[in-house]
Amino acid sequence: MKNTIFILNYKIITFSCLIILFISPSYADFSKTWEIASPSVVSVLPTWPGYNKPGFGAPAGTAPEGSGVIVSNNGLIVTASHVVSRATDVIVRDINGNKFNAEVIFDDPLTDLALLKTKINNNKININLKRPKIGSNTCLISNSFGLDLNITCGIVSSNRKSGIGFNSKEDFIQIDAAANPGSSGGAVVNENGELIGIMSGIFTKQSDTNVGVNFAISSELLIETISHLLK
Repeated sequence: MKNTIFILNYKIITFSCLIILFISPSYADFSKTWEIASPSVVSVLPTWPGYNKPGFGAPAGTAPEGSGVIVSNNGLIVTASHVVSRATDVIVRDINGNKFNAEVIFDDPLTDLALLKTKINNNKININLKRPKIGSNTCLISNSFGLDLNITCGIVSSNRKSGIGFNSKEDFIQIDAAANPGSSGGAVVNENGELIGIMSGIFTKQSDTNVGVNFAISSELLIETISHLLK
């Protein structure tokens, strides 16, 4: 702080001059997270009854498109059950725009998990079974609004959530990373690009758009549900 003296009408007036430092805000860089995890995430394009191609006719509360995650090196993809449970045909699209026919080989509405079999040969994602810390960084990679793969990031808001009312069997990780229609089945990852959950539901009263209270099926429940198929 520096004092400056001005003489005005023979009176001495003292002003305090404040030095204001402008500091640019610091933002986390999740570009490495995207580079590691995104090649293992796909868009899921179901064709609904009464339609000849994907993108139309989804049931109420279900987006026309969804997301999925490659969990094995022989073409197995996990997604949300509600994305494909009524579909007459399923196609997946990888990060490079390549499309593959998919077969639903497992569907479990109790946990909202389903497994697709495809001929995709992209690398599988690394699954982390350690429960993430509340407040730790997390990102969601998904096909939000059917706009192709994108990333949103935030923190783990809560852990081991159940009784929310989405699924009969629940073990959720709550996150505030933005999720929207089309994000279902997307990869919830830590900042190292490791899978910690599969996006399942958005908690909202007025619409299906993001309000920052989003729930992902934990990687523990995922492995418990599909481990017999991965073998």
